Amino acid sequence: MNAIKFPAWLMNVTSSMIIGPFIIVMMLSMMVLPLPPFVLDIFFSFNIALAIMVLLTSLYTVRPLDFMAFPTVLLVSTILRLSLNVASTRIVLTQGHTGPAAAGKVIESFGHFLIGGNYAVGIVVFIILTIINFVVVTKGAGRIAEVGARFTLDAMPGKQMAIDADLNAGLIGEQDARRRRTEVAQEAEFYGAMDGASKYVRGDAVAGIMVTVINIVGGLIVGVVQHDLSVAAAAKDYTLLAIGDGLVAQIPSLVISTAAGIVVSRVASDQDIGKQLLSQLLAKPNVLWIAAGLLGSMGIIPGMPHVAFLLLAGILGGAAYLQRYRNQQSAEVVPETVTPPADAEEATWKDIIPVDTLGLEVGYRLIPLVDKGQGGELLKRIKGLRKKFAQEVGFLPPSVHIRDNLELKPNVYRITLKDVEIGRAEAHVGQLMAINPGMVNGTLPGIAATDPAFGLPAIWIDPNLRDQAQLLGYTVVDTSTVIATHLNHLITENAADLLGRREVQQLLDHLATDFPKLADELIPKLLSVAALQKILQNLLAEDIHIRDMRSIIDALSEAAPRTQDINELTTAVRVALGRSIVQQIFGSHQELPVLMLDTRLERLLFQAVQASGEQAAIEPGLADTLVKQVMQAAQQQEKLGQPAVLLVPAALRWLLTRFLRRMVPQLKVLSQAEIPDGKSVRVSHLIGGQT
Repeated sequence: MNAIKFPAWLMNVTSSMIIGPFIIVMMLSMMVLPLPPFVLDIFFSFNIALAIMVLLTSLYTVRPLDFMAFPTVLLVSTILRLSLNVASTRIVLTQGHTGPAAAGKVIESFGHFLIGGNYAVGIVVFIILTIINFVVVTKGAGRIAEVGARFTLDAMPGKQMAIDADLNAGLIGEQDARRRRTEVAQEAEFYGAMDGASKYVRGDAVAGIMVTVINIVGGLIVGVVQHDLSVAAAAKDYTLLAIGDGLVAQIPSLVISTAAGIVVSRVASDQDIGKQLLSQLLAKPNVLWIAAGLLGSMGIIPGMPHVAFLLLAGILGGAAYLQRYRNQQSAEVVPETVTPPADAEEATWKDIIPVDTLGLEVGYRLIPLVDKGQGGELLKRIKGLRKKFAQEVGFLPPSVHIRDNLELKPNVYRITLKDVEIGRAEAHVGQLMAINPGMVNGTLPGIAATDPAFGLPAIWIDPNLRDQAQLLGYTVVDTSTVIATHLNHLITENAADLLGRREVQQLLDHLATDFPKLADELIPKLLSVAALQKILQNLLAEDIHIRDMRSIIDALSEAAPRTQDINELTTAVRVALGRSIVQQIFGSHQELPVLMLDTRLERLLFQAVQASGEQAAIEPGLADTLVKQVMQAAQQQEKLGQPAVLLVPAALRWLLTRFLRRMVPQLKVLSQAEIPDGKSVRVSHLIGGQT
């Protein structure tokens, strides 16, 4: 008959669903079912092998999350040891009168080899191992896990804010942000689980002492009363078995407790514990020389063990010599080549250097941030923010030309737009900026500063204060992120000036790849490239994205035959983009809280527009009152967490935008024609009610 073949995926799912529960049930069954000595030997050997594997895995892990299953392994290994203790106790008490081999070869070997058949020595060794495991290793690892869990939970809000800041600045993508958020949550869960699992190990140590005492006392009673053994013979057999059983359980427990301490006590790095010890403990030859000298001095003192001290001194001296030789080899100095001065040449048109649209100049101490050879992170971050800007705003900004400037202070950088400075700040390589978002509950030592992008108070701190700063509520970012965020803020703020004729033409060429005839019908038949550039700049000046070029071209194609006025064409485009504009400001809310003008004030402004057209001016007294009321209303809206939006008739929108743009920069002015159908308007403040 043909054998029945099951699908491979079914076999994999079945095995993964059965193995875990089967192991747990098997370990719990060992507490109830009697096991022969041979099976006990196998399980005791497996317990020792498991402890060694766990210790080696902890030594080779780089981060605690690399061994995320450790708390579960700790619990399972503890249950395994307790089950073996119960199973071995049953055999010791029932078969101990037959001799030391009653509970298997492993317990007998530990009893003879480790304690030499001396009961007093065995008891002392067992007590010492238990004290080391319970008082030192397990208690210390549990305390570190407890503190680590508390600090990790307290630092979660700051880490989440840092992730959100990197995501908003375009330094990371959505997938990276999701992965980092998951790691933050997993880290907190890991330390919490380690804190709880360490309690099992401490309980296991206490249980080991109690089981050993029970085996000795119970064995004496059983051997003397039930099997008619003499007290000396019963003490010899049962004490040997009890101590051997206790040592077989405590040694793997000590190994796993040591592994737990290594995992929770190590600092996150890109090296395992072995590489850290070699790279940090033996990295400085001077330390090795001094240690060798001290050991050598102790070795020549009369009465001291000369061979041991002098041998170690020689080994450390040789290690110091090899380390210094390696350092000299790795720090080879390249000789400077002196080039003879060239003859002066006549000036040519090549000497005229074109002005860079975007520039970043750094002091000499900030050069490592922009040097590829030194692993500068800022270059990668600038590429990321340019990509994010293009995806959100709708056009690719010019490349950022980076150069060093010896005229700047060493830690200062400046950002230029068409060779004109638009931003300057100070940064410190190797330090972190702790930004106060307004809800910190403590102070930090460092250099007081101000976040260059948003003007928040901040402090430059050492990297080892990161966890403390996040615990206090600070948002901690590195130097590259500070500069990249500042650059991103200025690029977004000056998007209208970055859109040149070349960018507009590239935008049209990109549009032609998907809609070849759409742009050809508008440019140059109905509108010039220069006019389109001015319209797009008007939109960008009011923080309106131009990603939807198809709607923009459609609106201009419809309006351009009627008028060539740039402001009227901009108004037509804004109406076409109304749904996008409202969503950009209000999100998906159906009710829009807005500011509106009193009817008498509207009437006065209409009269001014009808009398003077586009060059209309507002009477000074009225203008002062208008600015004060709009500013107060905008501030109240911001306190409520709502955007400051002034809703006016279409004929007044351009006049009020031009007038209020500099006075109240956070204010957005929308026309009533831009509100899409399905949105309701709620008047939060009425401007000019007392005019």
